[in-house]
Amino acid sequence: MLDRYIVPKIKQPLHAVATVLHAAHVRADTVTVIGFVLGVLCVLAIASGYFVTAFVLLCLNRIADGIDGELARLTGGTDAGAFLDIVLDFIFYAIFPLGFALYNPGENAVWAALLIASFVGTGASFLAFDTFARQQSISHPDFGYKGFYYLNGLAEGTETIFVFALMCWLPHHFALIAGVFAAVCVLTAINRVAFGYLTLRGRKR
Repeated sequence: MLDRYIVPKIKQPLHAVATVLHAAHVRADTVTVIGFVLGVLCVLAIASGYFVTAFVLLCLNRIADGIDGELARLTGGTDAGAFLDIVLDFIFYAIFPLGFALYNPGENAVWAALLIASFVGTGASFLAFDTFARQQSISHPDFGYKGFYYLNGLAEGTETIFVFALMCWLPHHFALIAGVFAAVCVLTAINRVAFGYLTLRGRKR
């Protein structure tokens, strides 16, 4: 919901960093992998109870995710790079709640499982529609810079990062935050399924 407003504001500083890395012959795929490794370390920090460290690693992971896209646009994005980026992003989103489940299984495991399940709904509807949008040359005017069709929703990248950060700062309220955000993700999934179905059915006609 907020991506269309936030992303343009952070694009310039990310582009500046990407330009420096491009001059040093750093590849976008390399930044993608480094960002994912930072994300895994973030989850391990959460599981070990180092929440401030986890917050820093979360920020670095998301910064890397922004830089790799800018790097790709400097060199000409590839399907392979876009594929790697979205797959590793979704894996990180899925394992992030796992860190809290490992930290306190008794209180957090069920809520982490519920949140991960809701992510499956948002992710599946997102990726499935992209497949058919590509086949029918459907594009989104607000997200032309993406390597895939970006479906709108209540829970997009900006909201997810904010919630993850909130979990790091308020780890003992993880269950409440996860429950509320899971409900938001379910509503997002329902909206995407309905929008995707109606859009594709309309194109068929």
